[in-house]
Amino acid sequence: MYMGKFLLAGLGNIGSEYAGTRHNIGFDVLNALVGKHGGVFGIARLAEMVELKWKGHVLVCIKPGTMMNLSGKAVKYWMDAEKVAIENILVIVDDLALPLTRLRLRPSGSDAGHNGLRSVQDSLGTDAYPKLRFGIGNDFPRGRQVEWVLGKWANSELPLVRAKIEKSVELIESFVTSGIERTMNQYNKLDFGYDL
Repeated sequence: MYMGKFLLAGLGNIGSEYAGTRHNIGFDVLNALVGKHGGVFGIARLAEMVELKWKGHVLVCIKPGTMMNLSGKAVKYWMDAEKVAIENILVIVDDLALPLTRLRLRPSGSDAGHNGLRSVQDSLGTDAYPKLRFGIGNDFPRGRQVEWVLGKWANSELPLVRAKIEKSVELIESFVTSGIERTMNQYNKLDFGYDL
């Protein structure tokens, strides 16, 4: 008997030219989670998808195959197809407003100008769904936001990024098994500049 079904959606842009960019951290976090649990993504409707069974839960993991600004189509399709409750969705995205040293889990909240989140919000008709925001910082000259977001991580950032991806996987596991409140209390206060 499975206790709960979850839809985990990592956002990013498809195509090898986007691999390893800040904007694709949602894909990278989900790849790490799926790899840890021995899953392999396959091509499915509107997304790459794999279903994991773990600790009595079903985790439907998707990487939308649309571009970032149409991510909501895939999230809505798989939510409906798999009959996942909205509070059991988790959308994983990059966040400019958060420093690289932080992760933030929230049960709801605005798209904050993120095209992927805006698409999800439009498709679901609400912003009241859980999000994991992976801070990427905003250390770029004025007017250079697109280059920053679509740029690759600096070598100096990679150890921190890898540590945060690993911690993000733990956070997602905690979200599934312990619920959002306890998980927020545990992970939202971590500062990866100090807590590694």
